[in-house]
Amino acid sequence: MAYTGRRGVLATAAGALAAVAAGGRAQAAQGPKPDERGRPAPAAPPRAAVVEFRGMWTASVQNVDWPSESGLPAGEQKAELLALLDTAVRRRLNAVVLQVRPAADAMWPGAREPWSQWLTGEQGADPGWDPLGTAVAEAHARGLELHAWFNPYRVANHTDPDLLAPGHPARRNPDWTVPYGGKLYYNPGLPEVRRFVQEAMLDAVSRYAVDGVHWDDYFYPYPVEGEEFDDDEAYAQYGGAFADRAAWRRHNTDTLVREMSERLRRLRPAARFGISPFAVWRNDDRDPLGSPTRAGLGTYDDLYADTRKWVREGWIDYVVPQVYWPIGHPTADYAALVPWWARTVAGTGVQLYVGEALFRCAPDSPTPAWRDPKELSRHVTLGRRYPEVRGHVYFSATQVVADPAGAMARVVADHYPTAAAPR
Repeated sequence: MAYTGRRGVLATAAGALAAVAAGGRAQAAQGPKPDERGRPAPAAPPRAAVVEFRGMWTASVQNVDWPSESGLPAGEQKAELLALLDTAVRRRLNAVVLQVRPAADAMWPGAREPWSQWLTGEQGADPGWDPLGTAVAEAHARGLELHAWFNPYRVANHTDPDLLAPGHPARRNPDWTVPYGGKLYYNPGLPEVRRFVQEAMLDAVSRYAVDGVHWDDYFYPYPVEGEEFDDDEAYAQYGGAFADRAAWRRHNTDTLVREMSERLRRLRPAARFGISPFAVWRNDDRDPLGSPTRAGLGTYDDLYADTRKWVREGWIDYVVPQVYWPIGHPTADYAALVPWWARTVAGTGVQLYVGEALFRCAPDSPTPAWRDPKELSRHVTLGRRYPEVRGHVYFSATQVVADPAGAMARVVADHYPTAAAPR
């Protein structure tokens, strides 16, 4: 997700993270509560007559949601994961979007990249269990979909290749990487990089019955003032047929999306491909096709991600725009963006789910709307006015558990009286 746009999440969620960690450790000590046959609870809920996607993002990068900290014993990591799945069931959600490749690493064995540092504290160190395999099995046992969330190009939250695990593909191929904004990225302009990152992600898809492949909003990185993303050599080699560098970069991102879509549909046709972009494609003062917003950033011009095109071309199965503003916001009004996205997906067959900023809902939020526990409930009410809106996804799992402002509980009470099928 756009951690640039979620800087407050690490601070505002600190208390909630502690609660999740404590709850997970308590469960690890006590063991999962069994059902009448001695199996882990809860049992899968019955299929519901209501069809509505109700998702929960679970971020592993920087231990935002899970595991609560690096280096926990395998039993505690698993207990925390199961506790989050159980919470999703209690909240009458039906899908968990679990981050399994946060930074050119992996949360499953035998992958093309090293084990994630967010598991053990040391990149490449075996945690002693299979997190993704466990997540898929346990989610399905509870009647939940499990969407595997991958970040295509982020390599590390630092710029020193020597800090990567020995044998890391980025260390073996230093010309694949670009340092930018204090982080290290794979270069999207290199065809060999695009092939590799697809293979790295499809490795998980080939091994596990995931219900979806999910990407967030990191393609080319968010702009950093005073810095340039140095892809000069790649542009000189591959960009000659394009009007400018921006068009070439958009082509590179389009190619990644289109190729991944084609390969996923061949490899696992039942799995859906979804992307969660920053919600503003372009402002309508810049492009008449854009949204009635005045945001300072748009995916088309700043991230080189033509999100509207991906929908119109049908390259993705669902889109989850991160509409992380309240109703009535002066520059990016939730009540203006949701109709724009509804018009964008209309007639395409692409499902629209709205990304909700649960992490902003806090009693001490500087924005009055986010202090009101009814704000997110109003979002769901508004979304249901548009038949194209087929559900909502909440960022993130920590706040689904702790719910400091009571916003999630209000959504459940007002809108989720029974279970729902995700599709």
